Amino acid sequence: MNTLGNIIWIVFGGLFLALGYVFSGLLLCCTIIGIPFGIQIFKIGSLALFPFGRKSVVSEKGSGCLCTFMNIFWLLFGGICLALEHLVLGVLFCITIIGIPFGRQHFKLMAVALTPFGREIVNC
Repeated sequence: MNTLGNIIWIVFGGLFLALGYVFSGLLLCCTIIGIPFGIQIFKIGSLALFPFGRKSVVSEKGSGCLCTFMNIFWLLFGGICLALEHLVLGVLFCITIIGIPFGRQHFKLMAVALTPFGREIVNC
């Protein structure tokens, strides 16, 4: 079921979503200051490419004050916009019964887009 969900996800927009994240991550990695943020964008992009069968968990090693500071900085300069995009897309998908699984994936991406530092993407 996860494979079928990922195939349908990729065909109907997941590929473009992941490519947008990869492009943004590459732009951020062009500067030294943007490299940590680019790595987090790549993390979101990998989850955006294959969201079914994967989830985001808060890691044990990523609970320090540096992760907290970076998450606050992330929220102020773009994290809220990314999370709102996924919230709107999730609500739009959940309007129909067929779109509910895809809406749930956008809600999963919304959680990662809010606070990506200190999170890991794992297989379910």
